[in-house]
Amino acid sequence: MPSKWEVFFYLIKQNTMKVAVVGATGLVGTKMLQVLEERNFPVTEIIPVASERSIGKKINFKGKEYSIVSMNDAIASKPSVALFSAGGNTSLQWAPAFAAAGITVIDNSSAWRMDPSKPLIVPEINAGILTENDKLIANPNCSTIQMVVALNPLHKKYKIRRVVVSTYQSVTGTGKEAVDQLMGERNKATGGLTHYPMAYKYPIDLNVIPQIDVFMDNGYTKEEMKMVNETRKILQDDSISITATTVRIPVMGGHSESVNVEFENDFDLEELKQILLQSDGVKVVDDPASQLYPMPMDAHEKDEVFVGRIRRDESQPNTLNMWIVSDNLRKGAATNAVQIAEYLQANGLLK
Repeated sequence: MPSKWEVFFYLIKQNTMKVAVVGATGLVGTKMLQVLEERNFPVTEIIPVASERSIGKKINFKGKEYSIVSMNDAIASKPSVALFSAGGNTSLQWAPAFAAAGITVIDNSSAWRMDPSKPLIVPEINAGILTENDKLIANPNCSTIQMVVALNPLHKKYKIRRVVVSTYQSVTGTGKEAVDQLMGERNKATGGLTHYPMAYKYPIDLNVIPQIDVFMDNGYTKEEMKMVNETRKILQDDSISITATTVRIPVMGGHSESVNVEFENDFDLEELKQILLQSDGVKVVDDPASQLYPMPMDAHEKDEVFVGRIRRDESQPNTLNMWIVSDNLRKGAATNAVQIAEYLQANGLLK
């Protein structure tokens, strides 16, 4: 029979939750640390990981300093979960090594999303498919996440036939260099600094760029095809027809989407709004008479998916128009990843 001290130390060990954040110094990695702290995820130790040039530098989490470590040192530390936000090539190289060590990886890159053996998770929709054997879990694309959170409850009720989506995406989706380009262009216009990086081929301030990621042979960009393929996988319905146009605009609060949805079944507009009002993760902001509708500046630093401009498409039957906005660094990336970790932890699926 174990002694009381053996039981005591066993219980302490069971309540230990080491969390690695890979890409801890980037926009999304920094946001992951912020969200972990805000949501009081039961972290007992943070293991920040970044590029080799950052090893040894300090980050702060809950008032305590932690040193950035290498990939190998992070694996040796045996965290329960590793939140990856370091790009597809890094994930392809290192995520399997973490998983092989028994560490659950939640990856924010596109590397594993369409791998049929890897779950692609939006917790409000399909977290229930996760098991303790899922050691490499894919976090969907930011623009996909906010759209499917709003579409899923409507798909269940009316069955989606076709989606036409045009996005208006924040420069934060590109990264810090794009933010610096936008602010540099604005400073230059007002007589300020004249030297700044160019994340895009063209100016972004006072402009829109109808290209996100590279073009593919079919004339669509990778970002547009991500929305097509990921939506079908998350909703588990390959019959849905989807077409997308993704556009970068000079804002920083979040991504916006104009979504046109054709259903197989007709809908009552007020009933449809009630479904959205009662859906997890959705906040309806829809009062045209008062000029109330979702905007990136209002979604900034919030975790909900905001839906407004809800109205029938009068050009064809069973079709809806709506406007969807969400903070792409939070629900579109960091918050969704942390919510996956929360589900795993709450259901005893993390070692």
